[in-house]
Amino acid sequence: MSAHVVHVPGSPFPLSRRRCCALAVALAGSAVAVGTPAAAAEHRAPTRERLRREAEQLLRDGSYVNAAILARDGRECAEGYAGPADLRTGRPVPRDGQVRIGSATKTFVATVVLQLVAEGRLSLTDPVDTWLPGVVAGNGNDGRRVTVRHLLQHTSGLHNYSNELPDTAAGFEQARLRSSDPHRLVAGAMRFAPSFAPADPADPAPNWEYSNTNYVLAGMIVRRVTGRSWAEEVHSRVVRPLGLADTYAPGDDPTLRAPYAHSYHRFADRDAWVDTTIRNMTWGDAAGELISTHADLDRFFTALLRGRLLPPAQLARMCDTVPMPADFEQVMPGVRYGLGLMRQPLPGGGLRWGHGGDIEGTKIRMGVTGDGRRSAVIVVNGTYADDEHELPAEVSVQRLTDRLLAPGAS
Repeated sequence: MSAHVVHVPGSPFPLSRRRCCALAVALAGSAVAVGTPAAAAEHRAPTRERLRREAEQLLRDGSYVNAAILARDGRECAEGYAGPADLRTGRPVPRDGQVRIGSATKTFVATVVLQLVAEGRLSLTDPVDTWLPGVVAGNGNDGRRVTVRHLLQHTSGLHNYSNELPDTAAGFEQARLRSSDPHRLVAGAMRFAPSFAPADPADPAPNWEYSNTNYVLAGMIVRRVTGRSWAEEVHSRVVRPLGLADTYAPGDDPTLRAPYAHSYHRFADRDAWVDTTIRNMTWGDAAGELISTHADLDRFFTALLRGRLLPPAQLARMCDTVPMPADFEQVMPGVRYGLGLMRQPLPGGGLRWGHGGDIEGTKIRMGVTGDGRRSAVIVVNGTYADDEHELPAEVSVQRLTDRLLAPGAS
């Protein structure tokens, strides 16, 4: 069976209504060397000056407002910035500022779920109904057939509730400070029939469709298993052990902790930038609520790939990928999805792994090489609702990620 292709108008990645981009991962044994060429070409560590030039080029190629880049090669790390952090004041982009990471939240949540699997408290084959009886029901939805694996892999077929969120400037302003909760979000998804039946776990190319509903349900299961919210479990199991001092779930707080760059979006109904920085993110929940920084994201994904957060068996499951639909291939050739992780081939050999995130105004792309040696975190603010701008903008970020990570790149 070939991968299910679903095209949604507008940008192919935003968390809010469509999909999200990502990069992903694999590991062998206790360290990592999956997909790493035996004799990789020499890779020159990035410099601050080079990253500043790359950030400026991103603004030209993608018509973004501002850009911030972190690149690491072993112990060598550099950052580069371009554009104003605030269009009103013109102040510069701050070093390692706070940012809403959107769907990169999913990797944190998947990590917690797989830790619970490793502890024997949960199984990937558990039906959702085992933990949340009656929650996935109605209109052809059946929680007895959807498993935890389906949720983490986006092969459940469940409707993406965020497709129904406002996609105009007027709608955004009206909903900006509105609070939500996971039960309400899932109930909204249950008003729609599933796109397809839950995938056969033996199918190498199953039907696949990005749905934030999957991860909201995963977060609800974490609470049922542990008695604590997904955010509390992420903090105690991932954030605190790794010392991620700037990573947190804001809940109903619509602000960001300073310092940060403002995010801006061009909605289809308004020919001007809308500042989307201040907003209530409870609608994202376990699918996209977290706030973090470049440095924290680098530390988290590198630790994950190096086996610091999951036993080898669970990390291998996380990295067992399936093809994503053809429309992703337009800008992400060879992309595949695991359990909260994505994988892409690098030019010249090797793989990059990670998970991106999009909300109106902000795009995050990040990748880590299979051995964990090199990483790149790219944050751009100033996104668009139309493909005419958004697809070339996405291509510019993807190409930069490749340049920073590929063997022999300089």
